[in-house]
Amino acid sequence: MAPFGHKANKWVTVDGREFFGRDPKLATRNLPADAVEKVQVFDKKSDQSVFTGIEDGQREKTINLELKEEKRNGAFGNIMGGVGTEDRFQAKASINKFGKGKQLSFLGMGNNINEQGFSIDDFMNFTGGSQQMMGGGGGRVTLQIGGDNQSGVPVNMGGRQNGIMTSYAGGVNFNRDLSKKTQLTSSYFYNRLDQNIAKQTHRINYLPNDSSYYYDENSLQLNTNDNHRVSLTLDHKIDSANSIKSTNSFNYSDSELNATTKSQTTTEDNALQNESSRVNYNAQTAANLNSSLLFRHRFAKKGRTFSTTLTLGLSQTLSNGNQHSNNEYYTDAPTKQEILQSNTQSTDNQSYGTTVSYIEPLGGRKYLEANYSLRTNRNQVDREVYDEKNGQQIINTLLTNKYNSIYVYNRPGFNFRLNRQKYNFSVGASWQNTRLQGDMISKNQTIDRTFENILPVARFNYDFSNFKHLRLDYETAMQEPSIQQLQPVVDNSDPLNIYVGNPALKPSYQHSASTNFTTFDPAKFVSFFAFLTGTYTLNPIINSQAITQDLVRITQPVNVADNLNLNGNVNFGFPIKKLKSRFNVGPTGTYVKGLNLLNDQLSHTWQQTVGGSARYNFTYKEILTLDVSANLSHQETKYEFNKENNQVYFNKTYSAETNINFLKNYQFNSSFDYLIYNSQTTDYHQVIPLWNLAVSRFILKNNTGEVKFSVNNVLDKSLSVTQSASTNYLQQQVTNNLGRYFMISFTYALNKQLNPMGGMRRPGGGRTMFIRQ
Repeated sequence: MAPFGHKANKWVTVDGREFFGRDPKLATRNLPADAVEKVQVFDKKSDQSVFTGIEDGQREKTINLELKEEKRNGAFGNIMGGVGTEDRFQAKASINKFGKGKQLSFLGMGNNINEQGFSIDDFMNFTGGSQQMMGGGGGRVTLQIGGDNQSGVPVNMGGRQNGIMTSYAGGVNFNRDLSKKTQLTSSYFYNRLDQNIAKQTHRINYLPNDSSYYYDENSLQLNTNDNHRVSLTLDHKIDSANSIKSTNSFNYSDSELNATTKSQTTTEDNALQNESSRVNYNAQTAANLNSSLLFRHRFAKKGRTFSTTLTLGLSQTLSNGNQHSNNEYYTDAPTKQEILQSNTQSTDNQSYGTTVSYIEPLGGRKYLEANYSLRTNRNQVDREVYDEKNGQQIINTLLTNKYNSIYVYNRPGFNFRLNRQKYNFSVGASWQNTRLQGDMISKNQTIDRTFENILPVARFNYDFSNFKHLRLDYETAMQEPSIQQLQPVVDNSDPLNIYVGNPALKPSYQHSASTNFTTFDPAKFVSFFAFLTGTYTLNPIINSQAITQDLVRITQPVNVADNLNLNGNVNFGFPIKKLKSRFNVGPTGTYVKGLNLLNDQLSHTWQQTVGGSARYNFTYKEILTLDVSANLSHQETKYEFNKENNQVYFNKTYSAETNINFLKNYQFNSSFDYLIYNSQTTDYHQVIPLWNLAVSRFILKNNTGEVKFSVNNVLDKSLSVTQSASTNYLQQQVTNNLGRYFMISFTYALNKQLNPMGGMRRPGGGRTMFIRQ
């Protein structure tokens, strides 16, 4: 049970503003009107609040659908297959069988058209969201994207993937009420991804004294990954006052990387300083087990509760690889270097802990909570690197390392909460003691350090009405360095860009404050959302850089004094019924002030990004829909150490999409994206127009079949561009992508009228219901 002072993960709900803002198309997933009796949008209380009877201020935006009685049972889903030119193929199936207190779902897919995940609708059906909708009296369902995805189902969030991908995925989900008191949720999922990437990288690196140098790289990569995931949850209500919940997940992955890379570094006057040609191979297997056991007890006195959680985590990662590189350095004394190396590494982790919480009502809807957490993390890393000389394997003592570490966390705390009809307020603090013990066996070094911090938290929620809310939050947290950052190991897999760990790292201490205001008029469908957050971090961990005389970059994580991050966004949506239109505008802005350590010179860096999105939708009956949108991002980065080389780039995306239903059973779709990448720093300019066309014919009884002919990437623009700015460089990457292809496909809807999340659209038949926020 989460304590008052614990802030829930920042989930993104299917009808939440942030999720809609990232992919507006998912906001208008249609629901068959003939299956839905009533639709409600409301804030759902957290499990903590439901169990204790105490309002904790943690809410999730929830869609509640009440289905007609005759639509509550049955099987539904879609089966789809398609073939195209250039040997393109696509297949997908979603089959769901619902009954009273049970669900069996299957998902499967395979394609080589760069679609890596399932739709939100498929995900909802697979994980049980649709079953909750079909429960008696209407159910509540919240789709959470992010955090720990227990099902392991890849979700297609839109956007253009890099490279050429072939992916396969499939799984089974089984949910059942074993009794009136016991619920079982279980799933198995498998996915495989093969990705071919051809990438060109151009990077301008800035140095003190207003100088710079250039790094260029061409690489070919073949990545493969197989992943298996099993999850099992048992929730048992012992009696009216006691419950126990066991949550378990197991994940196993097997991945392989083959990369061929050529790179070089030049000065401002194009003088070649170094170049490298290398082949890298790495194979890795990883297994992870995570289990938790939650016990909750509710006393006779209302509001008095006790809970405890036991957690266990086990993981093991095994990897092996090799490198063959030829490197040349053109300095005053030119040198050549050939590296023939192989390596093996095993990383084992064991974590276990407990959390205890007791809540005492003080009267007058006031409550006091005492909580305590204890957690231990143990890590064992064994890395061996061998040089090949004269056909023999000789251990490289500089790159080889054995490292053991133990993190122990003790965290007692108190929280006070006050609840009123319109508002609730909580304030509290905990004291965290962290002890790090490390043993670098191969280097005969030990670490034993203790860190102590007070972690305050405060929250205020005010509900003006059911559709107007104000949230204010302040919290603190400690962020420990990862085991990879702590290892004093040299990673020379790219000899021109070397990474070294740092065992002297300290945890960072973070202050976060946020305000969130939302209002929604369900009658007029007018919505407004504003969010502002600020984060101030003491002892943040950054990557320092040292540039050698040969222009080789050596990166190492270090602690610096502080940094500041501000982020704000606003979203306003409103319809104009007379024009059958809807507008949505969402400006955003970020500001980051940090410290940069370059060649042992500490200086400030400022970065600000201004942009946002605008969208217009026009809908005329069941005949025509038109969407036009723009997404802009302008970023400027300034350096204290190099004031002559500020980085400025501007990315723009303009989009348009239309759907036309004609001749009763036909549908036409056209979508067009116009991507523009500009850099004022380098005069870089790249334009990518992407145009897709499709025509569908609906056949069979009740239009359960759809035959579609589509042309993807009509203009055959087979590349992707990424621009990014960091602490001392501006980088542009151009990656291969899927070119033009033609495809014909057939989709069949099983029991289409029972599909609570839509399925295929029926042109000219029935009203389409939109859930908007």
